[in-house]
Amino acid sequence: MSGSDSSADAGNPAPVMASGSGPEARNAHASAPGSNAATPVGEESTGVRRGLPRESGGAPWPPASAVPPPSAQPAAAEEENRAGIEDVEPARAMSVSAPDSGADAETPAPATVNGTDSGVQAGTAARSGETVAASAASIDAHEVSPAASANDAVASPRPPLTVPRTVWPGAAARHRATPPALAQKRPTAPPRAGAQTRLADFSPVQLLGSTAVLGVFALALVGIAVLIARFVLAIGPGRDFLAAFPGEYHLPASAPVGLPAWLNWSHFLNSFFLLLIIRTGWQVRREKRPAAFWSPRNNRKRRISLALWFHQALDILWIANGVVFVVLLFVTGQWMRIVPTSWEVFPNALSAALQYASLDWPTENGWVNYNSLQQLSYFAITFVAAPLAIISGVRLSGVWPKDAERLNKLYPAEWARKVHFPTMLFFVAFIVVHVALVLATGALRNLNHMYAARGSEDPTAYTSDPTGLLIFAASLVVMAAAWVAARPAVLVPIARLFGEVKQR
Repeated sequence: MSGSDSSADAGNPAPVMASGSGPEARNAHASAPGSNAATPVGEESTGVRRGLPRESGGAPWPPASAVPPPSAQPAAAEEENRAGIEDVEPARAMSVSAPDSGADAETPAPATVNGTDSGVQAGTAARSGETVAASAASIDAHEVSPAASANDAVASPRPPLTVPRTVWPGAAARHRATPPALAQKRPTAPPRAGAQTRLADFSPVQLLGSTAVLGVFALALVGIAVLIARFVLAIGPGRDFLAAFPGEYHLPASAPVGLPAWLNWSHFLNSFFLLLIIRTGWQVRREKRPAAFWSPRNNRKRRISLALWFHQALDILWIANGVVFVVLLFVTGQWMRIVPTSWEVFPNALSAALQYASLDWPTENGWVNYNSLQQLSYFAITFVAAPLAIISGVRLSGVWPKDAERLNKLYPAEWARKVHFPTMLFFVAFIVVHVALVLATGALRNLNHMYAARGSEDPTAYTSDPTGLLIFAASLVVMAAAWVAARPAVLVPIARLFGEVKQR
């Protein structure tokens, strides 16, 4: 049955139409439930079988006027019997197709049997059991003998079958449009294996819940660490260790006392540049569509994003400030404050860590001497982390020669990326811990040392002087203003002083 035939009479239950004289049509009618085997009126006299009416309650088809003359009846009957014997097997392979047109499930579709190689199509719903009905009709047509079916007829049209759908449409079948309400309830597909998870994939409630769970877990770990540290320092071996290594060792006699003003300025500039470097580095890592690109005047083919240009410009200023700091550090002898001069630094650092963990801060005076844990931390930042950040950053910048194949093999760019980002994370962790301890272990005294160059050998001095705090607050305002101003509207005019800028 073609698709056009199905759509033409989808609203009316149509009978089985027989063109030709094949016995499969009679067998199909004889096997249908509710069929009557009585011979219709006029069939004995004419020898021609008249089928079901085209319309419900109408006259059998074909009409009596279309009956052939008596001379043609024996030949038609003989041809009918011969076709029934030859076409029993093809009837088994009958193919029934009904397009899934999205019609109502209770609307029956027409069924047509054409020629001797006929097929039966059940007048059922467009999506309810066409294949099941066709298989049942073909089996019944095969089992009923042609001799018995010669006198069979159907008195009334077969009602539509109410068989539930057991065969689902294929991938190319047409489907109804899914209502929006059902589309929203449809579950989403699970993420593919190996797919990268991003923060944007989670809802605000999920992020808030995850943050709360992680916060509780972190507080639990901190509480456990505090209890362990207090237990260790309370037992006999812990007290003996604390007496032998109080947390700091004596500096050489030539070590200077106090912090000069140049060190305060270098400390502020280092904090200022490092904050913007971390911000632009994260922006370069996350940026997909840069707002502007920068190219040097002598090499217009080289093009980098404006954020990367600002990141590298800040790197140059940060490196220059670091070089001045290190030179003055060794010229003035301040290096002895952050460079270990004795192996006692390691047990004293462990002692200071236990005291910090027990929430019983070690007695110290940064104006005279740092404790061993501070000394190791400042040494790692100045002489380990900073050089690693510089070396890996140079490898990833345009300064590195791209045509040096041997040099690139010795120091691949992948190694530099694996070092550069963890180094940035180390800087972030150091800043968080450093600022927290500065504020927790005597904020006014420590800020006077670091920003106002004011201190004394007496650890209780300058504990109520707000000078350092005011300077620190002013430095925070400057940093916040630079953070807000670091946008294309401000950076493009500055970048054009050193090259060409093209905006989107």
